[in-house]
Amino acid sequence: MAGAVCRIYGHLNAAVSPHELRTVAALQRHGGPDGHGGVDGEGFALGGNRLAVMDLDGGQQPYTLPGGAVRVVFNGEIYNHRELKARLGGHSFPDDCDGSVLPALYAEYGDRFTDHLDGMYAVALIDLRAEPRLVLATDPAGMKPLFYRWDPAAGTLHFSSEIGSLLAFGAVSTDLWTPGLDAYLATKTPFGEQTMFADIKVLPPGATAVCDRPGGLRIRRREPVQCEAGAAGGLQPALAEQVRRLLTADVPVATITSGGLDSSLVTTLAARTHPGVHTFNIAYRGSWPGDERHFARAAAAHAGAAYHQVEIDPADFPAMLADVVWHLGQPNADPITLSTFALFREVRAAGFTVALTGDAADEVFGGYDRMRDAVADEAAGRPWIPSYVDKLGVLPMARRHALYTDDYAREVGAGTGLPEEAERMLHGPGSALSRITAFELAHRLPAYHLRRVDHLSMAHSVEARLPFCQPAILDIGRSLTDDQRVRGGEVKRALYAAAAGLLPDSVLRRPKQPFTLPVAAMLVPGQPLWEFARDLLTAAELRSDGQLDPVAVDALFATQADRPGPAAALALWALLVHQVWRAQFRAGARAPRGTELAA
Repeated sequence: MAGAVCRIYGHLNAAVSPHELRTVAALQRHGGPDGHGGVDGEGFALGGNRLAVMDLDGGQQPYTLPGGAVRVVFNGEIYNHRELKARLGGHSFPDDCDGSVLPALYAEYGDRFTDHLDGMYAVALIDLRAEPRLVLATDPAGMKPLFYRWDPAAGTLHFSSEIGSLLAFGAVSTDLWTPGLDAYLATKTPFGEQTMFADIKVLPPGATAVCDRPGGLRIRRREPVQCEAGAAGGLQPALAEQVRRLLTADVPVATITSGGLDSSLVTTLAARTHPGVHTFNIAYRGSWPGDERHFARAAAAHAGAAYHQVEIDPADFPAMLADVVWHLGQPNADPITLSTFALFREVRAAGFTVALTGDAADEVFGGYDRMRDAVADEAAGRPWIPSYVDKLGVLPMARRHALYTDDYAREVGAGTGLPEEAERMLHGPGSALSRITAFELAHRLPAYHLRRVDHLSMAHSVEARLPFCQPAILDIGRSLTDDQRVRGGEVKRALYAAAAGLLPDSVLRRPKQPFTLPVAAMLVPGQPLWEFARDLLTAAELRSDGQLDPVAVDALFATQADRPGPAAALALWALLVHQVWRAQFRAGARAPRGTELAA
């Protein structure tokens, strides 16, 4: 395995100045501080900033075919590049970096070159053998996002790994997508391809986009590889193998241990391959509910890992929030974003460039209480979709609509806030749990978790690797029966079985708790976050935006002040994050709806 983790960008058919290209590259250099490469020609440009992980002296991008007719930049890791190079014996490769296989692979297989890749990636290539032809591709799980702006009238395409850098192209507008606030409050961050900016979309997971002057932009969703059923018995060795190979790097590698099942299992398996592997946990200065550090410390000690305790001061959160929101590019209402940002900052400060995490296990193996509740509702013959959808959001639909001005409420209507494709998945065939799993893997996981982990780790030049997102583990997850996921009130049954004997009882038997910030306790009068929220969510600011009713927002503050609780606190937190986002990007005049939401 070789690493060429980068931030990539480019355009096709646009008039873009050298200054714009330099600015786009500079705005995402945090994700690739070890080198920069690019190429531009008549009507096209490709570029990338490199974070060196393997073959530290190689990996110069763009990668090219001899003669330069095909040029490639990519962000991520290709784990099977050596096997692919051996298969492509008629081609020569300039280095041992994984990305150098891509031009030859495309030359052999065309647009279906991604069928042969095992890894996490966002790829951009320009084929100059005839009319310039741009191909973009994302990995099946959506671990490496790619944002773009397509103008069908002009036939121009701009793309970048991050929204903040994409906005440096002069043609890309900061106009709001009108339903964005409602979609955000409905699911804590927008799902689907449409972002909070009317001009910007995100390429779906497992997608290949082709753009040229004759045909415009075409996006194809690739089908995931299916596996045989009954593979749950092999979960522990399969996960151990994925952890083992993800530890390979020419730079220091660590793990993240929150204290829950998923990350503790990854750290334990990592310690079997790398005895004494370093692991990091985050906690908050002072005494706060939900402190998990003792669970994390117990898991690390049991595994023989070197434990690092990161402790951050809640007084620093207001200043930190602007950086977090800018790196994300659009609001995410989960307070975990602050924890994630601070944690990866300390991982990098301690000298580590790669970190393995436990993200995605809940989606793959059925770990959420809302999944358990939906299974129980279905078994009892009760409707499960409305309550499940309400649990995805900041507030149930009726309560969030009560926060809107009359004009905004009329504009967004009475929809669920979900994209139409997501709505169809939930109302499609199959059991409640099978539909929920498909929906969460396709929509919630990439939007809510994977982009957060990618953006906030790369903000500090750290590559996050996710064992539970590897194809072998996703295949096992897809093969499980409902009972192997959730039964009798027990969640993640297959994963708990795989962890038996590997983790301390205190971790295996503890109640499930989300890795997040105790915002209900921190967002109260007298705390720094309270004063910060009060300063930003003023009646004057809300009236000027025209979407939120200042009286309704003030009532939320009054409720939280009198009876502090998670519901009002999360709502205020979400509105605060949204306001910070608008200020960071000066997101202003609302544009037409664009993508419609489901009714």
